[in-house]
Amino acid sequence: MCGIIGVTGGSPAHPLLYEGLNLLQHRGQDAAGIFTLEGRRFHQHKDLGLVRDVFGVAELDKLPGSLGLGHVRYPTVGSGSMDISQAQPLYVNSPCGIALIHNGNLVNVAELADQLRSEQRHLNGDSDSEVLLNVFASELQRQVVQCGAVNQQSIARAVSALMSRCCGAYSVIAMLEDGSMIAFRDPYGIRPLVYGRRESSDGRMEYMFASESVALDVLGFQLERDLMPGELIQINRAGKLITSRCVKPRETQLRPCIFEYVYLARPDSILEGTSVYQARLRQGESLARRIHASGVHIDVVVPVPDTGRVAAQAIAEHLGLPIREGLMRNRYVGRTFIMRGQHQRRQNVRRKLNLVPSEFANRNVLLVDDSIVRGTTSRQIVELVRNFTSATNIYLASAAPPVRFQNVYGIDMPTTGELIAHGKDEAAVCASIGADALFYQTLSDLVASVPTDKSGSQHFETSIFDGRYITGDISSGYLEKLAARRVEQAWHQSDTAGQLSLFGEQRSNVSSLANERKKRVVGAGT
Repeated sequence: MCGIIGVTGGSPAHPLLYEGLNLLQHRGQDAAGIFTLEGRRFHQHKDLGLVRDVFGVAELDKLPGSLGLGHVRYPTVGSGSMDISQAQPLYVNSPCGIALIHNGNLVNVAELADQLRSEQRHLNGDSDSEVLLNVFASELQRQVVQCGAVNQQSIARAVSALMSRCCGAYSVIAMLEDGSMIAFRDPYGIRPLVYGRRESSDGRMEYMFASESVALDVLGFQLERDLMPGELIQINRAGKLITSRCVKPRETQLRPCIFEYVYLARPDSILEGTSVYQARLRQGESLARRIHASGVHIDVVVPVPDTGRVAAQAIAEHLGLPIREGLMRNRYVGRTFIMRGQHQRRQNVRRKLNLVPSEFANRNVLLVDDSIVRGTTSRQIVELVRNFTSATNIYLASAAPPVRFQNVYGIDMPTTGELIAHGKDEAAVCASIGADALFYQTLSDLVASVPTDKSGSQHFETSIFDGRYITGDISSGYLEKLAARRVEQAWHQSDTAGQLSLFGEQRSNVSSLANERKKRVVGAGT
């Protein structure tokens, strides 16, 4: 999960990119970068940290041009320790100057890297984004040899060839030194990508591509639509927009990641024509029906800020209960789910949340969160409420089903040992967290909460809940290698005995992972 944005038109690009990255900051907090193009010259600045820390007035003033890309980075599966070389945008100069940004994760990156080296293309590291950029550059070079130029046709053929080689999730925006910009999405449309337009003061048409529609809304662009799976959009140097399909329609299936609607995306975004806010309301409504059927007595609903708030509002309204802000969030601490390292997440949960004890006093309290992944946040919140308030009973509701499986398409959930619900039923998870009762969403209700077209049809990438990988090429060996790599990296980077113990336990789980996966049928999703 990263945040990407691209702009082209008549206005200076860097103010739009800077503001757009701030709007997408929730999608990545490790690093930020901006590339702009002035004439045929690229300008860049990127560094580790938040957007506001990476870019000041001095840095932005050195990024002239009306064409540009911006990226906020979040580490995906198998990524090592973060360094500046992994910050995006990335750049190559053959067969022409190309800057590229990518959201997602390639699952055949090792195979592709070997192919690229045999094609005499140099790779600086192990980033799948660097591999994707070089696959595109290699295919474009092949087309240039055949047709003699970098043009609309050669670019389309190069992207088509890339889609036949690259497996996994990828939403991509790139700009070329001739002043053109391209954007494309993998044949399943797993990670989001939208575009919009506006007319500049001089009458020129300006375009913006972004991970979420909120960036377009705030910056005055009219949302046109999501890119379709397997689609390529080119905006040439004259400002003309050209669309094409790089994969045959029968070879594409729209399967967006459903976790975008649960946690990743902002509630004020619209993805695949569906309001994320409305989807979260429906998640709360269906969860309320399950809670009502259980017969438990609840006095007050307390949301876990901020992503649990919308579902909590719907639950409280459906059950006729008061909703209270019993947990106060420090907004200057980042999202714990995307922080690197269990030790850092544990520390920041306590820094991030504080209690209003009077809202819990002598009450049966329902805490509502968007999901329960590692269980770190849920366990600590329950402990806080139990130890520092006079709550009678503490119930917990999750707007998402149990997260039991690794993600390979761009969310940092590589080892099952980190997932509190893996191999456990709801009662065991409830006991581990320390709650008096636990209510999970069902997968069927979650899917029903997000209609993606006018007919109400729903098809999603749901592997973290059901273990079914839609690309159909995820073997038990691949998952075991990812788990082993993650555990070994964490083992060497750990600096406390507690962390070493945690990762030692995860290490022991790796050997049994392959046998468990072999028992499951890995195939097409719902």
